[in-house]
Amino acid sequence: MQRRTLLATASALIMALAAPALAQDEPLKVGFIYVGPVGDGGWTYQHDLGRQAIEAEYGDRVETTFIESVPEGADAERALTQLALAGNDIIFATSFGFMDPVMNVAAKFPDVKFEHATGYKRSDNVATYDARFYEGRAVIGTIAGRMTESDIIGYIGSFPIPEVIQGINSSFIHARKVNPDVQMRVVWAYSWFDPAKEAEAASALLAEGVDVILQHTDSTAPLAQAQQAGAIGFGQASDMAAFKPSPRVASIIDEWSPYYIKRVGAMLDGTWESGASWAGIGDGEVVIGEITDAVPAEVKAEAEALRDAIGAGEYHPFTGPLNKADGSVWLAEGETASDDDLQSMNFYVEGITAQIPQ
Repeated sequence: MQRRTLLATASALIMALAAPALAQDEPLKVGFIYVGPVGDGGWTYQHDLGRQAIEAEYGDRVETTFIESVPEGADAERALTQLALAGNDIIFATSFGFMDPVMNVAAKFPDVKFEHATGYKRSDNVATYDARFYEGRAVIGTIAGRMTESDIIGYIGSFPIPEVIQGINSSFIHARKVNPDVQMRVVWAYSWFDPAKEAEAASALLAEGVDVILQHTDSTAPLAQAQQAGAIGFGQASDMAAFKPSPRVASIIDEWSPYYIKRVGAMLDGTWESGASWAGIGDGEVVIGEITDAVPAEVKAEAEALRDAIGAGEYHPFTGPLNKADGSVWLAEGETASDDDLQSMNFYVEGITAQIPQ
């Protein structure tokens, strides 16, 4: 009996000593929640390409999972909790409206790391990451200003938050730089991904004489509407190459893969820390997709030169003189907007006559 007890004790000790080594051999578990379906062809599609890039980079050292089509709000909190309880070591939440759910769930799971896309709230176990989409909007705004024949360009917004308002302003500023007669119409979809609402918004813009449509929503529905009407548009978040060479004449591609690979690598080597990332064209995170032959060669060259100047840090899309829509001075000659200015932007620039919904 005593011998059996000794053997059992020794066995238990060996197993206890071996446990940490076994735990280290387990894959790092990486979770994602998406606001849309992975097949949306836009925003969520690009984030899921980043998830796949993690698997390709690290192989069996990682195990990834995702929950798609998660509404912002209480459903997001449930999905995040589900991923945390499932043992995920790091969770990426990929929509602005997931911000408060992330903070709530992160407080309950302090040993889990969270990363929130496009948000601004952080803690010891919550980091944020974003892209300078407004840089890409400057480039496609230039193309829009050159290509419009009616001098009326349209913009489909998702929600009136600083990120979206930055894009509207940047597009308009650069369209008007090359075409002083440009007017802009703005329609709000109040959704990130809703093909029916996006198609309706595009139809409303086309009915107002718009012949170039820009969008900060995730589906290809606006391009489909533009195609039927003989208008043009741009790929949003992903290339939306199925609509080449027209109506999709260029695109803004969100390239998240390098960031995801870097942050998961930091988890694997134990160097992960909370922080904020806001990368752009020069970092390869905002990419201008192929400008097709539907765009005149001189316009393509102009857009590419602007892209390269932004990427090299030689030009900032928000450089004065710029006034607010009410006529008050915002940026003096040669002055550039600070990141704080941009991240709190709640106004249109001079020349946009629409009102921002409150």
